[in-house]
Amino acid sequence: MGRRILIVDDEECIVFAMRRYFQLQGFEVDSACELEEAQALVANVAYDVVIADLRLTGVHGAEKLEILAYVRERCPWTRTLLLTAYSTPDLEVAGRERGVDLVMRKPCPLPEVAQAVMSLLPEEA
Repeated sequence: MGRRILIVDDEECIVFAMRRYFQLQGFEVDSACELEEAQALVANVAYDVVIADLRLTGVHGAEKLEILAYVRERCPWTRTLLLTAYSTPDLEVAGRERGVDLVMRKPCPLPEVAQAVMSLLPEEA
């Protein structure tokens, strides 16, 4: 059974590249560009990993981490990765308080993102 990943980012080119890369790595990939869309997917699909951008169109302030907090609440077994160009020590603390497993800085080569994702997942039996 394949692993399932959700990519939450409002930049189509990033979603396209990540979707294709992770599909080639054997993942089933869903994507969302808005908070509400991501929440609906998380409410109905079991994901192994959620990769989320910090800034989504129309989302400001502490709400930026809302999808990752939502994932942690609904699916405590799902690993979360925050991928952002706006990382600060305060943001990392806020992310960890909301259950974020890992924070990575954009731009980041896809093989490094994939390596980080694999490090978050348990070994398959």
